[in-house]
Amino acid sequence: MADERFLIVRLSSLGDVVQTLPVLAALRDTFVRSQIEWLIDRRWQPLLAGNPDLNEAIPIGSRSIREFFRCAKRLREEHYTAVLDVQGLYKSALLARRADADRRIGFSWGVVRERAAALFYSERVKTDAVHIVDQNLAIAAAVGAKPETVRFPLYVPGDAQANVDQLLRSAGIERYVVLSPGGGWRYKRWPPERFGELAQKLWDLHRYRIIVNAGPGELELCEMVLASAGISLPIVVQYDLPELMALLMRADIVVAADTGPLHLASALGTPVVGLYGPTNPARNGPYSGRDIVIRHASDEDTTHDREDSDSEAMLSITLDEVVGAVEERLDRKVRDAERSSLARGSGSA
Repeated sequence: MADERFLIVRLSSLGDVVQTLPVLAALRDTFVRSQIEWLIDRRWQPLLAGNPDLNEAIPIGSRSIREFFRCAKRLREEHYTAVLDVQGLYKSALLARRADADRRIGFSWGVVRERAAALFYSERVKTDAVHIVDQNLAIAAAVGAKPETVRFPLYVPGDAQANVDQLLRSAGIERYVVLSPGGGWRYKRWPPERFGELAQKLWDLHRYRIIVNAGPGELELCEMVLASAGISLPIVVQYDLPELMALLMRADIVVAADTGPLHLASALGTPVVGLYGPTNPARNGPYSGRDIVIRHASDEDTTHDREDSDSEAMLSITLDEVVGAVEERLDRKVRDAERSSLARGSGSA
């Protein structure tokens, strides 16, 4: 119905915003002409810029009390039909409560990230879904959204694509692999020296040019990758979100730990190999069934604690394993392309 007005509340972070995109897609597919808005931390707003499924992104500063109350006042004036708090934190729940909405929907006590946040909802969704994408879609289902397929709507600006094209032309790069050695905290990271060895191996096997993605504060980490990369001579880039999307979209494959760039690449349809240790890929892994995850940790080892030490589970992932996973994922990409080509040919016959 056209008079429905929805607000999605997912403030941060990169990977979490990406994994909430199917909620937006489900709402748009079901409520084609309705108004859909998204409340998001200003830092991540570029992820939603130009999104064809979204009417408006409402930015909010992450630390400003004044902006919090300014935003709360605006939400109060919008008269939403339903507010969907996918974040599940005190802050997001308070903002959802301030909105003048008929329905305020969030996760139930056992699922919500901060238990007291559930006090602010008029409806609490309990779900047995394992993957975070499916958990998020349970909130969309509470308002009647029924997606036929799970989509990750993203828009990559033309100027960002042009900037990346310029980099590739200047460096003489046609085919490349992106390595993203960051991990939010050290316990989730694969050793940077092994990323460097991987760069050398992929150059030796396929003459792949390597581009190393540096997130905020990760340049020193990337220097450690370069020091072990031999003659493969990777390029290190530190892009804003639009250019990062353009870079990931063009890559043959992306190798990363459980990080925002991994989920962003997968959402863009780029093949990925995920390296997992303390976090559970059944919950946080790439959503595509075609991608590959390497993990040796047990259920007892699963944790989201931000430890500043090396994880034995991550250290146990060998270079040969990762090379093999990259080879297998690239083979799947070729087979998928061949099947798609055959399907198009039979359809036109």
